[in-house]
Formats: sequence, C-alpha cells, structure tokens
Amino acid sequence: MNFWDIHTLWFIIFMLFFPRLTMLFMGICFYPFAHPILFWFGWVLTPRLVIAIVATSVYWDTNPILCVLAWINALCIGSASTDVTKNYAENKRKNKHGIS
Repeated sequence: MNFWDIHTLWFIIFMLFFPRLTMLFMGICFYPFAHPILFWFGWVLTPRLVIAIVATSVYWDTNPILCVLAWINALCIGSASTDVTKNYAENKRKNKHGIS
C-alpha cells in the first residue's frame, strides 16, 4: 500500500503539529492490527510513538523514508516539545508565586 495513494501532504502537516486530533478524526484507531485499548492508551500518553509504529507497520515496504521521518518525529521532535511545555509551565509557576 502506498502512502500517497491514500493521503496528501496536508495529512503529514497535521500529523506533525496536531497528532492527537489527526489520529482521532482520520480513524487510525480502526486499523485491523490496532487493539482499541492499546490505541487509546497510546493516544493519551504517546501519540507520536503510535504514529511511528503505525507508519512502520503499514508503509515500510513502499515508503521507508516516511517511516524514518515518523520515528525522528516521535523521538526527537516529540521530546523537544515536551521539554518546551515543561519549561513554560515551570516559569509560569515561578512567576505566579513571585519566585525569581
């Protein structure tokens, strides 16, 4: 199955910036190999990792470059966005309590 036969560039952009919403509205949870409980557990905790696993299992034969990019997104960009969010929350907490 070829990725580009089913999806467009917009799908990749939305998966990059809004992984949970895209997974929810595009029905990734309905792939035949995905157990619903495991899918929702991954959706809540690590959506980018779920995207990388689904991409690798479905599209590795036809689009390995997209699969590698999905793993880079899951491991590098996902952790970087988590760090930015933690720093923002910590700075906001410090400013709220008057700590400098």
